[in-house]
Amino acid sequence: MNYIHKPRYFSFLLPLILLFLFNTTNISAQDGEAIFNANCATCHKIDEKTIGPALQGVNTRHPQDWLLKWVKNSQAVVKSGDPAAVALFKQYNVVMPSFTLKDDEIKAILKYVADWKPPVKKGPQGPTDENPEKPSNPWVWLLIAAITLFLISGVLRRTKETLERTVRHRKGLPEPTPVTKYQERREWIRQNKKLVAVILLLLTVVGSVKAWYAMMAIGVTQGYQPDQPIAYSHKLHAGDMQISCIYCHSGAERGKTAGVPSANVCMNCHKGVTKSEYRPNSTEEIKKIYTALDYDPSTGKYGPNQKPIQWVRVHNLPDLAYFNHSQHVVVGKIECQTCHGPVQDSMTVAMQYSPLTMGWCINCHRTTNVSMKGNAYYNEMHKELTAKYGSDSLLTVERIGGTECARCHY
Repeated sequence: MNYIHKPRYFSFLLPLILLFLFNTTNISAQDGEAIFNANCATCHKIDEKTIGPALQGVNTRHPQDWLLKWVKNSQAVVKSGDPAAVALFKQYNVVMPSFTLKDDEIKAILKYVADWKPPVKKGPQGPTDENPEKPSNPWVWLLIAAITLFLISGVLRRTKETLERTVRHRKGLPEPTPVTKYQERREWIRQNKKLVAVILLLLTVVGSVKAWYAMMAIGVTQGYQPDQPIAYSHKLHAGDMQISCIYCHSGAERGKTAGVPSANVCMNCHKGVTKSEYRPNSTEEIKKIYTALDYDPSTGKYGPNQKPIQWVRVHNLPDLAYFNHSQHVVVGKIECQTCHGPVQDSMTVAMQYSPLTMGWCINCHRTTNVSMKGNAYYNEMHKELTAKYGSDSLLTVERIGGTECARCHY
């Protein structure tokens, strides 16, 4: 009997095994872009430098084995004394987090970077800003399909009733006692109890999942980008003009909040700069600063009717969470872009770049290496943790108690 059933069993499993092997060996072909967007896009672009270097040409700048080690544990490569790693770390002065990616996944990213080509700008035949091409809405097609199926089911039901009536007329059978729609539905439910139970179970599961994610999203305002009373552009000031973030948000180095700069800080430059060659409407926006300060640019004097600028707050943590900017910026040496995104590249209007959820913070604490060596704040702690975990180990924020509840909630 065993010899009879083995061929059937093997012939059933063989397609599944081949399908599994095909999917696992082709991860680089189908997932390179997705893995890049999920892990690398926050700090890297392919064709230009952001927080980290541009990745275009990285396959020719470094051997593949070196890149695999670098992505998995960049600080271990730096500590090994590798000249390329040390030079890269000194140039950008940013700790690249370690990733638990498999070799095939990293190779998929490298292949995606190698094959990447800049998007081709469409010519006159393509859509223009005045007449942009509107993407198709899948819900419209879904609605059309549902209406079509409803009409077909109605036609089939009518056809069935007509055929049944014709058969009864030819056989001389009496017409059945008419029943209401409610009775029909109740009878159908009674005859299909198992199907109804499965449908109710599926609806309960789907509804529970939807409700869970809806509740998880309460209070999460990632992507919030309100209009401001003055059209201030981070891209212009921090990007084109290369003004340091700390110049305006000086509180980031001194205390809990980074602070919104007062209009007097704006006037350090805009006493002399009354318009900008980068923006045609800059004169009107700068006048709003003068109005708030009751400042007359022709005389250079301030009046008595000064009013604060009513900026709209973008980032707002709940009261139950404690966050200190100076702890992260000065002691932890975290770049502003780590949390606030590449404001110098694209933010003409301030936007909440990160979710700022507890899970997001904890994940950062688990992967971010603390710059302890040479940092007087951590001298004693560095000795203790090095003795405990070894000199080559990553000393993450988690290892200094950064995931304890009382650190942020007290």
